[in-house]
Amino acid sequence: MEQSEILEEEKRQQDAWKAKERKRTLCDMIKDKDYRPMRLKELAAILVVPREEREELKLLLDELIHEGKLSMDSRGRYRAADANIRVGLFHGTGRGFGFVSAEGEREDIFIPESETKGALDGDTVRIAIREESAGGKAAGGKRREGTVLEITERGSDELVGTFQQGKSFGFVMPDNRKFSCDIFIPKEKTLGAVNGHKVVVRLTGFGGEGKNPEGEVVRILGHINDPGVDVLSIVYSYGIPMQYPEEVLAQAEAVPEEVDPRDRVGRLDLTALQTVTIDGEDAKDLDDAVTLSRDGEDGLWHLGVHIADVSQYVTEGSPLDQEALRRGTSVYLVDRVVPMLPHRLSNGICSLNAGCDRLALSCLMDIDAKGNVVGHQLAETVIRVDRRMTYTSVQRIIEDHDEEECGKYGELVPMLTQMDELAGILREKRRKRGSIDFDFPECKIIVDGEGRPEEIRPYERTRATKLIEDFMLIANETVAEDYFWQELPFLYRTHENPDAEKIQRRGIFINNFVYRLRIGQD
Repeated sequence: MEQSEILEEEKRQQDAWKAKERKRTLCDMIKDKDYRPMRLKELAAILVVPREEREELKLLLDELIHEGKLSMDSRGRYRAADANIRVGLFHGTGRGFGFVSAEGEREDIFIPESETKGALDGDTVRIAIREESAGGKAAGGKRREGTVLEITERGSDELVGTFQQGKSFGFVMPDNRKFSCDIFIPKEKTLGAVNGHKVVVRLTGFGGEGKNPEGEVVRILGHINDPGVDVLSIVYSYGIPMQYPEEVLAQAEAVPEEVDPRDRVGRLDLTALQTVTIDGEDAKDLDDAVTLSRDGEDGLWHLGVHIADVSQYVTEGSPLDQEALRRGTSVYLVDRVVPMLPHRLSNGICSLNAGCDRLALSCLMDIDAKGNVVGHQLAETVIRVDRRMTYTSVQRIIEDHDEEECGKYGELVPMLTQMDELAGILREKRRKRGSIDFDFPECKIIVDGEGRPEEIRPYERTRATKLIEDFMLIANETVAEDYFWQELPFLYRTHENPDAEKIQRRGIFINNFVYRLRIGQD
């Protein structure tokens, strides 16, 4: 990343922070009990805002109104927003009514069909809550109701549906069942679609007051019965990007195929450790690996969990970083994977491929015979995977003791056997601690070359799959504890205590089946 780009990004972040602070100052001032409603000119004078910066002040005030924190009266004066005014996300239903989820509200606000003002699923709306009591519930304890005052932002202007042809026009029935009406398509905007075509529609009018939304067909995905069209429909319905911008691909192409010797500097070299990846047969991007050894004297296990260090190549603020942020995750569909990063990275230098040196972030743990982590080290490392293994192969070795499989991976069998033993110790320790194993059945759909389903095969959770789960859990706990005791800012994945009232009701329900649920204070 060029120095000028870094400085520009830093300036952008500083400007965003300053805008946030100014908005907070404005809110605090206007919500103060001694504040009297003022116009823009008066506010600028009070805040000593130069004339050339008044437009910026107006933009900040408009944003606060858009966020539902301020309002403007008929005389152009700014006030604190009415306590019953909220801004939130509208969730539509196929029956016409909807719900709005707003920040700070414990439950959604019900919007009757007559009060939606043409809002569609995914729109941001400003609403007025009615019949609200001091306890936050409508009279009679029912869910609170509201009226849409304004649609401040449309959620999406494109959707997927099935085209139906009329004499002089067409219409599209949306796949999204939260849309309660069809989209009218003028004859000249059908793009030649015929009955049964799956299409992408761009909305040109949003309807309302008894009038259907209007749109134009921008892409024909294929006939509803064609193989693969159902998956494409999902891709376009959720806005999953299939292509990468040119600047992202250019940055990916500039990444070397092998680890640069300069990138090894300062990293712990673990290439001598016996290392394996264990994944499903069809996995392409291998992002985690494990190592294990044991001392003969004190009996300590030395477990290493290694994660591919993508940050070396996806630099902060770069096009790759921004694209990864936009996508959020790789998306796994029935017959394909839409990766978060281009294949050159996800299947190349950021994948822990066997026989290749790779950069990693490693959690190295010393574990005693009872499963307690008695020492650990978090390090930037260089690793080299010896073998790429599958759950099926590992299962045949550790549980079935299959001679052919044991012969194929002879040098790894002792380590895999020890891994199975350690995983059992860690699992039993968690069980005694009160962990719950949500072993819900999962299935995988097998498709042929044309994308037609052939078989629905259940995923089998074996000792091999649990082994990796156990090692990842202990690594996550170790990393979280390390940052906790260092008192460093960190993202934790936590689960709040269940609602006491719901637990009480569940206890009564369970008692009907002659089981007893002991409910304590904790």
